[in-house]
Amino acid sequence: MISTYKELLASGPELLALDARAVRTSIEVVTGLTSADLGATTPCAGWTLRDLLEHMIVQHYGFAAAARGENDLALWKPQPLGDDPVGEYRTAAEHVLATFAEPGVLEQEFPLPEIRGGIVVPAPLAISFHFIDYIVHAWDVARALGKIVEFDADLLSAGLPVAEAVPRGPEREQPGASFAPEVAAPESSGLDRILAVLGRSPGWPK
Repeated sequence: MISTYKELLASGPELLALDARAVRTSIEVVTGLTSADLGATTPCAGWTLRDLLEHMIVQHYGFAAAARGENDLALWKPQPLGDDPVGEYRTAAEHVLATFAEPGVLEQEFPLPEIRGGIVVPAPLAISFHFIDYIVHAWDVARALGKIVEFDADLLSAGLPVAEAVPRGPEREQPGASFAPEVAAPESSGLDRILAVLGRSPGWPK
């Protein structure tokens, strides 16, 4: 079982498989929503479920573009949802999974124009960012819908060191920050620990 960030980044195909599992769980969760749910509040401060879903969709397309070496910030700009939000989400998710499954993807450099004004990082590092995002966002959607999402222990064991590697500091307090400052979660473990490290209250909306 992967338990360190270094092990995860070196795991190659296993990292891709873990990411795919997180994304497929997010598809299952999103499939449970209807258009009437899109105005629901979410654990992402200031975002409705519509905002969150638009973000999740464009992030899939953005990471897929990065895997192809495309460095265009416009590709990361969310677009309004159409009449079939569930279908749009599934299409975006399947697109990034198919792109990540292309031969040689783990040897690529990924340009990420959204991060710190634009950085280029090795594929495993970028895919780990995508992986942790979709653990957390699957939970975000589930909580907005009043549901529970579950992940296998090995996936959470691999995700925790990614969460703990996210830089702490004042940038987490800035408007639009990807993650809020870490919150206290006594005796937390597994998914709750990941959420707390990344500034989510595991008991949200409390």
